Amino acid sequence: MKVGRINGVNINLNNGFLALLGLFFIAGVLGKGLIAFAVVLLHEMAHIAAARWFGVNVSDVELLPFGGVSRIGGEVVFDPSREVYVAAVGPATNLLLFGLGAALKNNGLWDNDLGPFFLQCNLMVAAFNLLPALPLDGGRVYRAYLARRIGFKKATYRAARWGQFWGAAIVLGGTAGLAAGMSGLDIMVTGLFLLYAATNEKSLASYHFIRHLAQKKKELASAGVLPGEPLVSFDTVRLGDIIRLFVPKRFHLVLLVDKDYQYRGVVSEAQIVDALLKDGIDSPVGRLLK
Repeated sequence: MKVGRINGVNINLNNGFLALLGLFFIAGVLGKGLIAFAVVLLHEMAHIAAARWFGVNVSDVELLPFGGVSRIGGEVVFDPSREVYVAAVGPATNLLLFGLGAALKNNGLWDNDLGPFFLQCNLMVAAFNLLPALPLDGGRVYRAYLARRIGFKKATYRAARWGQFWGAAIVLGGTAGLAAGMSGLDIMVTGLFLLYAATNEKSLASYHFIRHLAQKKKELASAGVLPGEPLVSFDTVRLGDIIRLFVPKRFHLVLLVDKDYQYRGVVSEAQIVDALLKDGIDSPVGRLLK
């Protein structure tokens, strides 16, 4: 549900967040729900400001119980160093807000009911988002770290699986806490939406990877030079098996040999990507030499 527009960015509330606000209203603590909304919104606006600092467009943001999802251009996702910066600024903002709240408390500008919740909310959002699990900020940093070593697609799958693990663990923990009277439904709702969001990230991995490959030539054209990454492959290997080894911010050259380990030629990443989009993942790389 769209609730407004800030600096050209559409602000949408996820149904899970609406349900969470409803729980706060039923419990008679809507003020705390509005604080949670503000904390999550400021967290996400920090991501947007960081993305725009790099000249990346952001069209809208959807607020979830544990944070939010910004529609940020792929320039950030496919650049590990930028993704780390944009991801880290969210939890950093919450820690800054926590420090500001502590300063207000020390100067007597404090509400004994809502003040502690404001501090708690910022700490929880910051700590939760630092988990190394997609789509959380820690998961994006973790993916950026892995992408340089095992490739973007594998890194996304691994970070998303951790998101599914933590989502399931939180649901189980929330269920046990609810049964024991130690927590409310909000913990379960948060876990369910983390599980859902992580599964969605995993399903989009192939789509993002193809976009990433298609953008590589633009990266080289824009930078003029990129570090090279040599690979050696049999000429019978499928294109789909080769591209799994491609990593961000590197331009790959593949040396081909036949079954007798004799040199056949060299093909570039650009040739492989073009052939992949034209012939499919099952085409042997040796065809590019004909």
